[in-house]
Amino acid sequence: MVMDILTVNDKQGEYPKSWYAATANSHQPFNTVKGDLSCDVCVVGGGYTGLSAALHLARKGFDVVLLEAHRVGWGASGRNGGQVGTGQRVGQTELERMVGQERARELWSLSLASTKLVKDLIATHNIECDYTQGIIHADHRKRYVADSHTEANKLINNYGYDLVSTLDQNQIHEEIGSDTFYGGTLDKGSAHLHPLNYALGLAAAAKQAGVSLFENSRVSGISPGEPAVISTEQATIKARYVVLACNGYLGGLQQDVAPYVMPINNYIVATEPLSDADATALIKNNYAVADSRFVVNYFRLSRDKRMLFGGGESYRYRFPADIASLVTKPMLKVYPQLKDARIDYAWGGTLGITMNRMPHFSRIKGNVLSTGGYSGHGVAMATLAGSLMADAIDGQAGAFDVMQGVPSQRFPGGTMLRLPLLALGMTWYALRDKL
Repeated sequence: MVMDILTVNDKQGEYPKSWYAATANSHQPFNTVKGDLSCDVCVVGGGYTGLSAALHLARKGFDVVLLEAHRVGWGASGRNGGQVGTGQRVGQTELERMVGQERARELWSLSLASTKLVKDLIATHNIECDYTQGIIHADHRKRYVADSHTEANKLINNYGYDLVSTLDQNQIHEEIGSDTFYGGTLDKGSAHLHPLNYALGLAAAAKQAGVSLFENSRVSGISPGEPAVISTEQATIKARYVVLACNGYLGGLQQDVAPYVMPINNYIVATEPLSDADATALIKNNYAVADSRFVVNYFRLSRDKRMLFGGGESYRYRFPADIASLVTKPMLKVYPQLKDARIDYAWGGTLGITMNRMPHFSRIKGNVLSTGGYSGHGVAMATLAGSLMADAIDGQAGAFDVMQGVPSQRFPGGTMLRLPLLALGMTWYALRDKL
């Protein structure tokens, strides 16, 4: 039996029981779409990509309808680690090998545009989402430190990026109250935020710009053509253009994208609130942290001094029964001093990954565009992807084409065997992390 990725782990129209949902800004639900509608652009998906696309399209004068199967920000956009990272998911040295120096520089510039866009949208629309600057990359193996420092120095010397600095073992221990790291880097051009409140802020901005937003409006089919016809249980929408912004929740809606973007699950816990002294002892300057493991541990403090710790992946559609135990294990390896801390929240989410960890941009038909597969680097890049799709629909496709031009590979085994094959591969990488 094929599981329905949109419902297998969640209740229809309900946000997961996360710390983010518990501390969400006040917001009203949007109606379910009904009847026959027509518009310039129909956006499918109410996460960062779709909300950004809708907002930017409306700003350009397009009549936009956005359809979300559950609630805006319900998927990965409202559940993630909240890290707004510079760069692509792949480092510049690897990108230079992948696409050449000229294109790698273009991709670097787009990454800076993505973090700037997030910051500008928050400022322009007064989005209250705890935006805080600084992300530490922490190396959990001594042999990784030299490469991290080389990459940072490349950014400084070759790319003119002066917001990154290197950390030796003493410096990283000063920043992070853990003995498990040997060095790393600090990027003050990166940031972290409350991801669900950021999504809700984008939705409010899109509504104010004139977008027609609909929740609990799952798309059941898309018939290509001019216009394209988008079907839900209670409505039919005719649109000149379609934007697919589904990422890991695309499912079988678009078979041309499915071989390139695969869903995997990731998990986060939130401890009880800690004292100011205990919180500062864990992360001195309130930076976010991501470590060097292939299955990344990522963590930061919430505004009420909880440890928000993400770790652990699974390659089945269904979440494990005990998420708290799954994530507490890697958390205690980093912070054994949290062994007595109560876990108040534990939740999972589904993201989209690609073979090369670079986002998958595609024109499926002339008037149907899709982006996804941000591979855990989606807060800034998904926001940018939405604006780039808006530009492409408006006849300015240069930056969209740069992203689309990055070589992408299909997952081996097709949509049926890719999950078990990935699980085998990830088992090897998990073993490598321990060596």
